[in-house]
Amino acid sequence: MAQTSERKSKLLGSGDILVSFEFFPPKTEKMEETLWSSITRLAPLGPEFVSVTYGAGGSTRERTHATVTRLLKETPLKPAAHLTCVDATKEEVDAVAKTYWDEGVRHIVALRGDPAQGTGAKYEPYPGGYKNAADLVAGLKAIADFEISVAGYPEKHPESPSIEADIENLKAKVDAGADRIITQFGFDNTHFLRFIERARAAGIWVPISPGIVPIHNFKQVAGFAKRAGASVPSWLARRFEGLEDDSATSHLVGAAVATEQVMDLVDEGIKKFHFYTLNRADLVYAICHLLGLRSVRTANADAA
Repeated sequence: MAQTSERKSKLLGSGDILVSFEFFPPKTEKMEETLWSSITRLAPLGPEFVSVTYGAGGSTRERTHATVTRLLKETPLKPAAHLTCVDATKEEVDAVAKTYWDEGVRHIVALRGDPAQGTGAKYEPYPGGYKNAADLVAGLKAIADFEISVAGYPEKHPESPSIEADIENLKAKVDAGADRIITQFGFDNTHFLRFIERARAAGIWVPISPGIVPIHNFKQVAGFAKRAGASVPSWLARRFEGLEDDSATSHLVGAAVATEQVMDLVDEGIKKFHFYTLNRADLVYAICHLLGLRSVRTANADAA
């Protein structure tokens, strides 16, 4: 890690860092209000793009589409729609992709996807469907010149037999046409930095953005991490000890932990970050402010 006197993160200004935000489509009217409140709060920070997730088995297909369409029509943001291979034929996936293109969506996050049956179910390619993410990327590039992001796993995908096999799979996605890698979130930067080294050694040179999840609820996020194959360091668990019923302090600790993580990555030369917002703007906005990002409205006012 860089010495304090040399810390790049202490010198950050507007324009030094690029961020992107991930949201999930709302299930209820109240969740809809929370989502758009978060989007309104974060949009002035000028993210590179914002992505909208897609449930297992395409369970949120219509809600994902509705959210992406509204983002395109009502905001200046660049929306990226998630697409998966699960429970759909190639023709069905292609039809969704063509609709997105016709509506003006140019960015897709292409994922294999999780089985609709949920945790523990074994993934099987859908009859007549894309067999994996690399196959999906190639199919999307054949339809139109989409900008395509794919997933990377610093601690390997839970189903991969080895780290080496995981990197081979990642290279297949890039060779198929992927333009960017967004990693699964993690809390130990060592894993991310080693992942970068392995990817570059394998000839993978597209941009790689670390996934960052600010912790609002430690138990919930730890559960997400377990299912995704991301480790939860013991030191991290200790920082949240005794805060189960103290959300205010838990949020302060969560902000401190995420800020420490991103600042350390900045000191290692990382300049792009992808935030899994969980449809919450508060911690993400604060961390972005510390990264040097400023509201477009504020910047314009200062210039005036």
